[in-house]
Amino acid sequence: MRRRSRAGLTLIEVLIAVSLLSLLSLGIMFALRIGLSALHKANTKLMDNRRIAGTQQILQRQLAGFIPVMAICEPVPGVAGPRLPFIQGEPQSMRLVSSYSLQFAARGQPQILEFRVIPGDEGKGVRLVVNELAYTGPRGAGTLCMGLRPDSELGAAVPRFRPIEIGPGSFVLADRLAYCRFSYLAPAPPPVFDIWRSTWILPRWPYAIRIEMAPLEAEPARLNPVTVTVPLQINRDPVIVYGDT
Repeated sequence: MRRRSRAGLTLIEVLIAVSLLSLLSLGIMFALRIGLSALHKANTKLMDNRRIAGTQQILQRQLAGFIPVMAICEPVPGVAGPRLPFIQGEPQSMRLVSSYSLQFAARGQPQILEFRVIPGDEGKGVRLVVNELAYTGPRGAGTLCMGLRPDSELGAAVPRFRPIEIGPGSFVLADRLAYCRFSYLAPAPPPVFDIWRSTWILPRWPYAIRIEMAPLEAEPARLNPVTVTVPLQINRDPVIVYGDT
């Protein structure tokens, strides 16, 4: 009798089909993994760029919101001292009153901003941090003054401020910096007219404040911290100032 032919697959054909399917699945898995890794890297760079750009804007707004106020220096509680323009300007620390803060943005009452440069993690580079204290008036600001000290350059007494303390409430504005320093624009006699000082001791307001920063490891594919220079559009006379009542 004539046998009927039946369609089917041999074992070798099944093994080949399973092998091809496995290779195809492996290729898809590697493609997905590479795509997710690229997405993660792009998202990390985007967040870093946003963080750096946001820090630049925050610093500009904080300095642009500078408020000239007077402080009653009281080294001894209950004993009123002299009235002085409230600003502490040093190369690695700075105090001022601003209408812009991280907690309330441009809303709310003025804040005393305490900037300080501290070492980074594991001693690598430096970081810029800031404290925010509510400004309660000339006497409240004067509690940060420890008295007066003579200055040979100015030929008069200048205030001594309490050290800026770093704690859990401190905000990190910039990290992994090669350096960070403050400088202040002061008037100078002709033909120079203006000069940048690393320390501010004059009994008046600076024309501008500059924060110089550079990244510890510069990366061309990302935004890097740059120098921020903000002019202070205020009345130069420290006698007529905000909060001097």
